[in-house]
Amino acid sequence: MKIINTPNMPTPAGHYSMCIEHKGLLYLAGQLPKHPVTKEMPEGIKAQTKQALENVLRIVEEGGSSLDHIIQMRIYIPDIALWDEVNEVYGQFFGDHKPVRAVIPCRELHFGALLEIETIAAVKSDL
Repeated sequence: MKIINTPNMPTPAGHYSMCIEHKGLLYLAGQLPKHPVTKEMPEGIKAQTKQALENVLRIVEEGGSSLDHIIQMRIYIPDIALWDEVNEVYGQFFGDHKPVRAVIPCRELHFGALLEIETIAAVKSDL
């Protein structure tokens, strides 16, 4: 296993790794929609969805992968009524690529975030 950290994202505050590469797969910790420099969250579900996906992409690219090699995403969302807006931004972000996905309703997320995204991606050199 190889732990992957990127200077493009804040160091995790808890006892966990940002990303681990194992046997050609990248396993990313859940990404909140916090800006990597300001650490602030944008307002509204569309802006938060875009920010969380951009955070995922930064880490995936640092691990030697790309958007088109994302295999699976788990999206935790405390208000399922926001789902249509999340899905709209998600579709725009991924275009024709459609990773396997689960949407998991939950009570609340840290810092009052409107979503959190876990990701698994394939390392490009292992394809």
